[in-house]
Amino acid sequence: MIAVCRLEDLPEGESVRVDTSPPIAVFRTDAGDLYAIDDTCSHQDASLSEGWLEGCLVECPLHAASFDLRTGMPACLPARRPVGTHRVSVEDGVVHVHVAAREGSAA
Repeated sequence: MIAVCRLEDLPEGESVRVDTSPPIAVFRTDAGDLYAIDDTCSHQDASLSEGWLEGCLVECPLHAASFDLRTGMPACLPARRPVGTHRVSVEDGVVHVHVAAREGSAA
């Protein structure tokens, strides 16, 4: 579990990048829901935390591929592969990411 930031420091409609390896992006939607996905677009090396958030979709700033924050699945081309998703919790006002086990890594 990784502490990211205080909940009040992540406004609705915004995101924050967590410098893990690989990086993770945490989003707070306009509805106040929290989601975490791998920060690097699966189409090309671009930071999704720098993309545009609309509802539960984030649009990559490089080539406009969109990803569903709930599933990591691409919503349109040019991306074809999903990005990893991670569980998010809030404890004592602090946002935490529970990093999902990655394929090929020891859990």
